[in-house]
Amino acid sequence: MVTERNWAGNYGYQAPQIAHPASVAELQDMVTGAAKIRALGSRHSFNDIADTAGTLVVLDRLDAGISVDAQNMTVTVSGGTRYGTLAAELQRRGFALHNLASLPHISVAGAVATATHGSGDRNGNLATAVAALELITADGAVVTARGGDPDFAGMVVGLGALGIVSRLTLDIEPSFEIVQSVFEGLDWEQVLESFDDVTSAAYSVSLFTDWSGTKVGQAWLKNRTDQAVLSAGFPEFFSGTPATQARHPLPGVSGSNCTEQLGVPGPWSDRLAHFRMEFTPSKGEELQSEYLIPREHAVEAIRTIRGLSKIVTPLLLVGEVRTIAADDLWLSPNYGRDGIGLHFTWRRDEPAVTAILPRLEAELAPFGARPHWGKLFHGGAAALAPLYPRFAEFTALAGRLDPAGKFRNAFLDRTVFGR
Repeated sequence: MVTERNWAGNYGYQAPQIAHPASVAELQDMVTGAAKIRALGSRHSFNDIADTAGTLVVLDRLDAGISVDAQNMTVTVSGGTRYGTLAAELQRRGFALHNLASLPHISVAGAVATATHGSGDRNGNLATAVAALELITADGAVVTARGGDPDFAGMVVGLGALGIVSRLTLDIEPSFEIVQSVFEGLDWEQVLESFDDVTSAAYSVSLFTDWSGTKVGQAWLKNRTDQAVLSAGFPEFFSGTPATQARHPLPGVSGSNCTEQLGVPGPWSDRLAHFRMEFTPSKGEELQSEYLIPREHAVEAIRTIRGLSKIVTPLLLVGEVRTIAADDLWLSPNYGRDGIGLHFTWRRDEPAVTAILPRLEAELAPFGARPHWGKLFHGGAAALAPLYPRFAEFTALAGRLDPAGKFRNAFLDRTVFGR
């Protein structure tokens, strides 16, 4: 039995063995010979999505081979490559990704498979940058799928159910600079009355809150210098005042491990994520949940969570509100709709957190809330299937690519296949 735990420490993997293939050919042999097998990424999921009753495969020894195609504006990388590594190399060559998640430490394949996202009214989640992917299927074959191919939109956010993603090709663009500013103590009512103005005030906007009181704790605005809406030194933002020193989203934690703020311009690779690659991200001893809500229900959903403050806030380290653009990826929580993410960073009290999730999901259900696949949530396949118009097509695709269920695990049986 392996002794690996996830990043937060709340989950211990139950797989009997872990393997680190050094080549795609070795990975193919492992898949062919396994009865059960799954890929394990950066271990930043908070549930059992990556576990298996067989072999856990880690792609950290595959050749990262970051290959830029400047003519077609794409980059191809190993699935195990971390975003921070990729971002630094792209910036060195004068290119950029359209967005990054809060943490640059996460693997490309894992983030894409779970539709992990950054923020921005016009920015799709990280999976929307995928132009092509290479998949090792249950029979050990290498399958390459490209944008426009049949079922491609079902394969990108694949939850590991279709095979092991060995390489991905992502769309890139010319490098750009970001100015990051933090405002503190925004007035909640002003924010909600002008929510569209708040979230469109920068290329990427994050609101941090504990959901109690009349004030939003912090607003992080990441502005492209070539598209600036708000200049550095802006005196006020919805009654919020500019921070005078680097801030961390968690109260009482030093801002030194966060990306540079205070209106200092810098490359996208050093600003779009909240945390620096060279520092331990966030707090570590935490749990996370997140629910994606259609944009038209944003204000009402936020008011609903604020109304639950008495049960939410005592378990919370911090909450975050972000916006994400719509996409066409079958199991993306943003499929077919612009939305907001209501994120909860919980204290590591899993019994207490899991006890309130049914209530939280029941309150958000009228808004069509879809949970983040890699975080803690309560609902199973019966609750999730009606939320995704192409859910049945995805399960059929998984049945074709993996008829014996080699890549299935307890998480997929519970949340996708309903067993």
